[in-house]
Amino acid sequence: MIRVRQIKININNNTIDEIIYKTASKLKINKNDISSIEVVKKSIDARDKENINYIYEVEIDVKNEKKILDNNKSNDIYLKEDETYNFDIKNKGNMKNRPIIVGSGPSGLFCAYMLSEYGYKPIIIERGEKVEDRVKTIEKFWKTGKLNKNSNVQFGEGGAGTFSDGKLNTLVRDKNFRMKKVFEIFVECGAPKEILYENKPHIGTDLLRNVIINMRNKITAMGGYFRYNTLLTNLVIENNTIKQIEVNNDELIPCDNLVIAIGHSARDTFKMLHENGLDMMSKPFAVGVRIQHTQEMINKSQYGSFSKLLPPSDYKLTYTAKDKRGVYSFCMCPGGYVVNASSEEGNLVINGMSNYKRDSKVSNSALIVQVSNKDFGDNLFDGMQFQIKLEKLAYEEGKGLIPVQLYKDFKENILSTNFKTVKPEFKGGYNFSNINNILPKFICNDLIEAIEYFNTKIKGYNNDDVIISGVETRTSSPIRILRGDNYMSNIKGIYPIGEGAGYAGGITTSAMDGIRCFEKIICNIK
Repeated sequence: MIRVRQIKININNNTIDEIIYKTASKLKINKNDISSIEVVKKSIDARDKENINYIYEVEIDVKNEKKILDNNKSNDIYLKEDETYNFDIKNKGNMKNRPIIVGSGPSGLFCAYMLSEYGYKPIIIERGEKVEDRVKTIEKFWKTGKLNKNSNVQFGEGGAGTFSDGKLNTLVRDKNFRMKKVFEIFVECGAPKEILYENKPHIGTDLLRNVIINMRNKITAMGGYFRYNTLLTNLVIENNTIKQIEVNNDELIPCDNLVIAIGHSARDTFKMLHENGLDMMSKPFAVGVRIQHTQEMINKSQYGSFSKLLPPSDYKLTYTAKDKRGVYSFCMCPGGYVVNASSEEGNLVINGMSNYKRDSKVSNSALIVQVSNKDFGDNLFDGMQFQIKLEKLAYEEGKGLIPVQLYKDFKENILSTNFKTVKPEFKGGYNFSNINNILPKFICNDLIEAIEYFNTKIKGYNNDDVIISGVETRTSSPIRILRGDNYMSNIKGIYPIGEGAGYAGGITTSAMDGIRCFEKIICNIK
C-alpha cells in the first residue's frame, strides 16, 4: 500500500471521486489504476478564508508500487509501514490473585481491556454507578440539585470524560501505535469510524456512553468483573508490598497487583493513599472560568463565508499575561453545554460537554490561568485546598447554582441582570453572580487581559454580552502519585496511572497510560 499526503480538496467538491482524481494526478497515473483507496487522515485548512480546503492523507492499492514510488520522489508519497500495535509476551507469568483496578475511567478501562484480552481477569471496582444508572442520577441532579457524592459528573463508570465533548486529539508522539489501538477499540465498541482519521476526532458524550457499555461487555465476556458502588477505603501492606485492599470500610480482598486509576477528583482516596505511605508530590494546575459565545460567531471567525458548509469550529488560544502566567483555552466544546460538575456538598465546579452532532447554538471553553505552589502553598494538599476554597466560594456566590455574569459586568465588577445576544446552554440551574467574589484578583486580571488579546484572534471574543461562568478548577490533578520506570509506586504491586495520578491529560492520553500500565504489569510478573 502507498501512502499519499497533502491531497487538497476544495470544500465545494468534497467527494470520493475527487479524492481519487487528485491522488492519481499527484502520482501521475490514471485514476483507474487505483484499485482501492482509504482515508487515513483528514483536516481542514482554513488559513485562506477565500479558499478553504480539506487536506487528506490516503492509502491506495495499485499495481507496480515500486515503479510508482521510483517515479515520485516526494516526502508526501511513501510506502505504508506496519502500524499495528504489538506487545509480545515472551514468558507469560501467572498471578496469585486477580489484578484489581480502582476506577473505570479511560486509564482503568483500557488497562482492564488489555489485561482481559491477554487472558488475565481483572476486577474493576468503581465507587460510582454503571453508566446507565449514572446518567439518570446526573440528570436528576441537574433538575433538582440532589447530589450523589459517589456517582456524578466526576465519579462513575467511564470517568469524568463521559460527560465532556469526548475529544480524542493529543500531541503525544506514538511510536508504538498505542493511540491507534485505543481508537480501534473505541470503533469496535461503537464509536464513529471517522475518529480513525479525523485530525481532531471526538465521540460526543451521547455516543460515548454506549461505547463504555460495549467496552464493559467485552471485558466481562473475556472474564473481567465489575463492582459498582464500591469505594476503596484502605490498604493492607506488609513488607512494603500490597497484600489486600479494603472496600466500603468492611470487606477485605486479596491483592498482589493494584492499579490506582482514581481520576483527579478523588480527594478522600488521595488522603487515604498518603496515610498508607504512597509517595506523592503537589503539582501546578490551572483554574478559571467557562466562556460562552454563539457558535455562529466562532464559525464565521474561523471559516468566513464558508462557515455553513463546514462542521462546528473549535479554537485553541494561548496568552502570556503581564505577570508571566500562562492563560489558555481548555476543553473547548463547539455546540455544547456548560454543566454543573460538582462532586461534593457545598462546593460547585463546572465543566463543558458536547453531543456528537455539536448542535447547540453556543460554544463554550474553559479559560484558565496557571497556578503553582507560590499561590497556594508548599504542603502536599495545599493545591487541593485551594481548589476547595474556590469551589465553596462559587457555591455560596451562586446560592448553590452555577454563578453567571456577562463579560462587561465581570470587567466592571457589577452584577448582571439579563442575557442579551448570547443565549446560554446550561445543564443545571444558574444564578447571576459576581465572579470577582470567587476568584483571586490576579486571576480575574489575567482573564480580562487574555480575553482582550483573544479578540485580536477571534473577532467578537470580548463582546459585552459574552457569558462567563464559574468556577473551573478540575483541569488536572493537583497531586502526582510518584512511580518508577516500571510504573510501580514506592509500595510494591501498586500502579498509579491516568489523569488523577498526574500522568495524563484527557481521554486518549489516559487510555494510552492504561495500556502502558498493562505492559508493565505483565513484564513485572515473576
